[in-house]
Amino acid sequence: MIRPAHISDLVELVSLEQRCFDIDKLSERSFRHFITKGKASLLVCVEAGKLLGYSLVLFHQNTSMARLYSLATAPESRGRGIAAMLLDACENDALLHDVVSMRLEVHVHNLAAITLYRNHGYHDFDIYPDYYEDHAAAIRMEKALAPHLAADSSPVPYYGQTLEFTCGPAAMMMAMKSLDPSLELSRHMELRIWREATSIFMTSGHGGCSPFGLALSAVHRGLRAKVYTPADAVMFIDSVRNEEKREVIRIVQEDFLAEMKQLSIPLLEHHLSLFDMEESFRRGSIAVVLISAYRLTGDKSPHWVVVSGFDKRFIYIHEPFIDHQEGQSETTCFGIPVTRKEFERMRFYGSSRQYATILLSQGDVSSCPSVIL
Repeated sequence: MIRPAHISDLVELVSLEQRCFDIDKLSERSFRHFITKGKASLLVCVEAGKLLGYSLVLFHQNTSMARLYSLATAPESRGRGIAAMLLDACENDALLHDVVSMRLEVHVHNLAAITLYRNHGYHDFDIYPDYYEDHAAAIRMEKALAPHLAADSSPVPYYGQTLEFTCGPAAMMMAMKSLDPSLELSRHMELRIWREATSIFMTSGHGGCSPFGLALSAVHRGLRAKVYTPADAVMFIDSVRNEEKREVIRIVQEDFLAEMKQLSIPLLEHHLSLFDMEESFRRGSIAVVLISAYRLTGDKSPHWVVVSGFDKRFIYIHEPFIDHQEGQSETTCFGIPVTRKEFERMRFYGSSRQYATILLSQGDVSSCPSVIL
């Protein structure tokens, strides 16, 4: 019988983990978390009261993509098709959670698992070097659980933010790299763009990045930018209570707007429709969008993402924040499918329902008045 795991299975789950894996083992605490805290599906295969295997799938909040985090079968029960049954069961369970795409990483030397996944329709799409404790690489694999909804290969490369406050620079760097493949992405660039674009002044924490500052950073690097947001909406000011510091934010924004006007960067004070965003994407433009992170991660802060693809049902985004504590990797943050309805909800944040989209396209470096190399 295959069923959801219970707290009473903890001892057997830990014992099975110890017998199946030499490295990267899940602890009792981890199993308890996945059983009780949600955002995961932990299924077990049981026969005559004995636990023979398990599958663990992690869900990404408010998206339609999941990650097969671990699959294990007791050594004495192998060869009976238990792993295949667990794989079928967790895929069916994922579909019940409105998941249309499953991704996983597998040890490059685990030939049995690689064969199992390929026989079940998973295909390789990347290699993650030095992924496991033994420094071996992981093969990244993916399967469209609803193939007619799968996105085309994304033209946008992935770059994960390295600091908690640099989602804006990371999203911009992905968009810029898509438009200029010769661009070398690095932490130096990430922090330089943050310094150029930040508008927050606080005694604790770090500043978020203004859409105006981010647009300027792209134009200074030879790209074209359009900004869709109200000019009189002072971004992120609600997070600061001290009036003197709020005035600093206003002054910084006024300076950004003055430079945008000087460089003739279009400022369109309306929401960019999904139809126009998709049409622009098909013509080669990339949208960097400010969303409410609450709908994606549970965090109430505004958050920058980059749009990486479209199909009839979903908008695909690259999420620059990788929550390693939740077992996430680039695999779970690359090309996340979000329903169009949910994406529209994400595009507003705060009680004032602020919004901002930066639309980037290829430009001419030679015509840019101040290119930063």
